[in-house]
Amino acid sequence: MDKKRYGLIGFKLGHSYSKIIHEKIADYSYDLIPLDEDGFHKFMEEKDFAAINVTIPYKKAVIPYLDEIDNAAEKIGAVNTIVNRNGRLYGYNTDYSGFLYTLQKNNIEITGKKVLMLGNGGAAMAVGAALNSLSPAEFYTVKYKVEPGTITYAEAAEKHSDADVIVNTSPVGMFPNADASPIDLAPYKKLDAVVDIIYNPETTKLLADASQKGAKAVNGLEMLVAQAVYACEHFIGTKFDEDIINKVYMEIKKELN
Repeated sequence: MDKKRYGLIGFKLGHSYSKIIHEKIADYSYDLIPLDEDGFHKFMEEKDFAAINVTIPYKKAVIPYLDEIDNAAEKIGAVNTIVNRNGRLYGYNTDYSGFLYTLQKNNIEITGKKVLMLGNGGAAMAVGAALNSLSPAEFYTVKYKVEPGTITYAEAAEKHSDADVIVNTSPVGMFPNADASPIDLAPYKKLDAVVDIIYNPETTKLLADASQKGAKAVNGLEMLVAQAVYACEHFIGTKFDEDIINKVYMEIKKELN
């Protein structure tokens, strides 16, 4: 039994930089823990960890295992950070604040703008909540299939080609399928910015297309680092100076190039 274990749980973690990032932030070993569905339930029942992060597809599935969930994570309906305090599990969502950090750092204006968000999985719940907190003029979630509260890609192109900001929360374009893009940007003539929360590859096809159109193109690496710093604050109960986010981000960026 290893009650000092820190790490990331998810289904496929081959693309993850979380171990490198966490071990730069704080003095603990951080494991990548890929789990299939049976393994996930067993892992959560055993509670054999000090603190973990959670990624696709378990950000909603962890909630029934928690003893307490903070208000922000409860409103979002997804958890990406869990701390084990004497056998009681506490859940948080640091994707929300990590995404807000990215918008602020890159001077991406949401207030009063028309915003399209692609995808509605676990990450989208936090990103959507963050975007809505900034009072966009109009906000639409775009999905491949018709679902309540969403619009299709065809509808988006036809009725909302005047969107100012597009945010991709879907996994389309992630390594190893780096030549795929979730949306054709051709109809969108007014784009100020495109944010893709994918960070591997550094420049997705979506971001390359956005740059070609003269829009600001931002990937998910800053969000990843920021949410990791905020998660680490929960893990070890220490508040960090926000400068550490940019410091670690620049180190990782340099190592990747």
